[in-house]
Amino acid sequence: MRKNTNNRKPVRRDDKPKTIPVTNTFIVKRSDELLPFLLNKFEGKLSRNSIKTLLSGHKVLVNGSMTTQFNYPLAKDDEVKIARNPVRTKPVRKDAPKEMIPSIKPYIIYEDDEFLAINKPAGLLSVESDKDPNCAYAMAVAYLQKKDARSRPFILHRIDKETSGVLIFAKDIKIHSMLRMHWNEDITLREYYAVVAGVMEEPEGTIVSYLKENQNHLVYVSKDPRGKKAITNYEVVKASSQCSLLKINIETGRKNQIRVQMNAQNHPILGDDKYGLVPSPINRLCLHASALEFIHPVTKKPMRFYAPVPVEFKQLVK
Repeated sequence: MRKNTNNRKPVRRDDKPKTIPVTNTFIVKRSDELLPFLLNKFEGKLSRNSIKTLLSGHKVLVNGSMTTQFNYPLAKDDEVKIARNPVRTKPVRKDAPKEMIPSIKPYIIYEDDEFLAINKPAGLLSVESDKDPNCAYAMAVAYLQKKDARSRPFILHRIDKETSGVLIFAKDIKIHSMLRMHWNEDITLREYYAVVAGVMEEPEGTIVSYLKENQNHLVYVSKDPRGKKAITNYEVVKASSQCSLLKINIETGRKNQIRVQMNAQNHPILGDDKYGLVPSPINRLCLHASALEFIHPVTKKPMRFYAPVPVEFKQLVK
């Protein structure tokens, strides 16, 4: 696999993105094409011509990226939104930058006919949200459609906005569908590095707990076995008197799992303004997804993707 060992700075946004008002949001349950999908969702409410007008009028978004393509391929778990107003994707001013979406090229760590893997910078969403349309998915769409207007990336997994590291898209809808059917079973490695506050009591260990989510979408550790079981293995790579660099392997992929469990151990991750509230000397969350490995659904061979640990993490524990 081709690797990019350069450490990249976080993507910066000079202008605060505006929220796109939407009228409808749909989650795709199985593979489909965009026009038939919308015809089914709006059956008895909108005519075929009205739906075509939504598409040609730049009001349809898939995972936050506007498309006018009637036969745009949809995969399971895609999010389709109908915007209230036309969504502009090109600059209006003549002196505006030629590209509204930053290039994904500097972050690519691997690419073949089936996969596109990037070293996602901290501060960039994996997929858009209502409050922030800037995301790695939009960058991947722009990159692939420059080469083939009919192509698109398919979302295999997500990592937190504040977390950097390995993020993989499938380029083939059949491969995507096969992987998503047994994603947790096919993954053989989820490796992270984190810098946490203080010195760990043990040089290595396993944290097992149950996680729940409150009304404010904050995850917390619970003793209730009805919560989602989370298993995190860690080992101390290096420590100073104030913080520790940990190598982490998670057996379960729960929301904010590492951040919540480390905070519950009284060793919150530096820079986590959601759990722990411990400032970071490098002005970012000190959590990095360093490696992801899964079994290829067709060849049955292991596919491993690696993003080098940020140099700043190692400098913090010198």
